Amino acid sequence: MKHLPKHLRPRWRYLAVELEAWPDADIDRRDFQRSVWFAAQNLLGDAGSADADLKVLQFEFGEGTGEAIVRARHGHAERARAALACVDEIRNDPVGLRVRGISGTVRACEEKYLGADGQFCDERKVVFEDADRSAVERDGLLDVRTDGAFAGATELDFE
Repeated sequence: MKHLPKHLRPRWRYLAVELEAWPDADIDRRDFQRSVWFAAQNLLGDAGSADADLKVLQFEFGEGTGEAIVRARHGHAERARAALACVDEIRNDPVGLRVRGISGTVRACEEKYLGADGQFCDERKVVFEDADRSAVERDGLLDVRTDGAFAGATELDFE
C-alpha cells in the first residue's frame, strides 16, 4: 500500500507530561491512557475527544514520579492540555499532572522537556506527630507515612 503524500498526512503535536503521586501509587501506562481518554471525553464530548485523538506514546512511573508523552492532533493541543488538567486521580490514586511543554516531534519533546530533571528520591526517618515515621523525600518535600497513608510535609513541619 502506498503512503499518503506529506501534505495529506495527519499532523501531530506531542505534549511532555510530568506526573506526581504518593510514593506507594501503582500506576501503569494502560491506567494513565484510560484516565486521559475519560477526561477528554468528559471535557470535550465524544466528537471533540475523537478529533483530539489523544494517545499515550511513552510512559514511565516509579516511586511517585513519572513522565509521559501524549500525542494530540495539530490544532487540538490546547484542548489536550485542558483535558490533561482534568485528570486528578488514576485508579483511585490521587495524581498531579503538569504539561512541561509541547513540541512538533517526539524527539524534540524528549530532548527539550523530558529526562534529566535532577529529581531523586530518598527515604529517611523523621519525627512527625510525636512518633518516629518513615518519609520519602523529593526536592525538599517529604511524604510521611502515617497509619497506612501519606501526609505531605516540608522541613518546616519538623522544627
